[in-house]
Order: sequence, then structure tokens, then C-alpha cells
Amino acid sequence: MSGKNTDHRFPIPKRLTSHGPARVIALCNQKGGVGKTTTTINTAAALAEYGRKVLLVDFDPQGALTRGLGVEAEEGKTVYELMLDRKLKAADVIVHTEVPGLDLIPANIQLSAAEIQLVAEPGREQILSGVLRSVLGDYDLVMIDCQPSLGLLTVNALTAAHGVLIPVACDYFALKGLELLIKNTVELVRERLNDTLKIDGILATMFDPRTLHSRNMLNQLNEEYGSSVFRSVIKLTVKFKDSSERGRPVTQYAPTSEAAELYRAVAREMVDRGCAP
Repeated sequence: MSGKNTDHRFPIPKRLTSHGPARVIALCNQKGGVGKTTTTINTAAALAEYGRKVLLVDFDPQGALTRGLGVEAEEGKTVYELMLDRKLKAADVIVHTEVPGLDLIPANIQLSAAEIQLVAEPGREQILSGVLRSVLGDYDLVMIDCQPSLGLLTVNALTAAHGVLIPVACDYFALKGLELLIKNTVELVRERLNDTLKIDGILATMFDPRTLHSRNMLNQLNEEYGSSVFRSVIKLTVKFKDSSERGRPVTQYAPTSEAAELYRAVAREMVDRGCAP
């Protein structure tokens, strides 16, 4: 893929260098299987196509973001060590991916021990924010892929972030969990730890236009959350699984597919909303 923006209906100015310091976005949902990691990878890759310099942080012990970009996490060089080893710097663990302009701080299963090990640390909620500070000037955007829970790691991500992007599957249980996430977690972090935190938007994912249930859930999402919901909707397609298996964003694996265009539309909307500088 050339990286050119070929859709002239939604032109986005290209950038050749970072305009940092980066804006930090946490992609968060306590429910698993809502397309959170897929959204992180493919939105970031689309933004990189448009000339943004993006750093991804895999903050899920499952390491799906790391594997989805075809990266093997090196022993001793993951976000886990970065948070625990004060001598280690973010620049020491950053990996350059095959997507120009897209870098990664990887994760693996070791991260699952971090919540227990950090619980007695002073300022434990601000540790991620502190370790990222030294590289914010090198990027336009930092996107944190959170684990599907509301524990200390997720609180760290929300404390470090300027905004939250919430992928929500067009499914009854996913929709019901959204209120819990916003009121019990995002608003609590805003009140106690990060008063600048805002909800950048809610992105409907895994939408199947063939089913009445999916259409009803999308309508309900728009009725309840209004302008917070992205106009872009991510349809259910096997292309996302295929591209993840090959360790590539769909914008590279199938650059002319509808799936790739869906996430390019999300990237354009993020710029339009002011979420992505």
C-alpha cells in the first residue's frame, strides 16, 4: 500500500514528522470479544497511512495486539519490564513494525503479574503515564489497547490518557456493559485521578446488517449515546481474522477491501472529531 489518501471526499493533510507531544487514547471495554484489539491495530495503521506517527501500547497480558502485528515479544523488553524496572526506558522496548510510522511497545503473559506486583507501589495508578512521558514528543498519537477488565492496568491506561475510545459490539450484553464502564470506571478516574479525561467516542463493531438483533442494538446505541457514537460502523467480516492470523493490519493485508475502508473511515472521523492530531 502506498500510504496515499486516495479518497478525496475526506482529504487528510499528510504529515512527514511528528507534531508531538502525542495525544494518548485508551481503547477500553471490560467485555472481551468486542473488536477492541482489531480496532486498535487497524485504526492506527490507517492513521499511519495518513502520515500520523503512532505508538501502540499492548496493555493486555494476552498479547493479541503484539501478535496481530507479527511481533514476537523479546524476553525482558515488554511493557511489563518497562513498568517494573526503573532503569529501563520506553525507547529501549519500542519495536518498529512493518507499517511505516507505526511503532509498538509489546506485551506477553508476564503482564498478568503486574497488578499484584504494583499494588504496593506509591502512585501505582500513574506508572504507565510516567514511563511513556519520555517518548510523547516523538509521536502524534499513542493508543493503548487495554485488557478486558477494570483492574489496576486499565486504571493506569485511563490515568495516562487524554481520551477514551470505546469499541462496542452490536450485541445486547456488550451494550448493557457500556453504562458500567462509563459511570463506574471512566467517570471515577476522571474525578479522582485524571480530570482532563474525556470520552472521544463509542465505535459500533461486529455489526451484522443481516440480523434484526444487530440492527436494533445499533439503533439503541445511537438513541442512548447520540453524538458520542461514531458515524462509522465496523461490519462483521472474516477479513479481520485473516489479517490478524498473518500478523498484518487489514489495510496492508487487503488494502482495497471494504474492511480496510471501514477503518480508514474511522481514522478520518477521529481527525474530524479532534481525537487524532
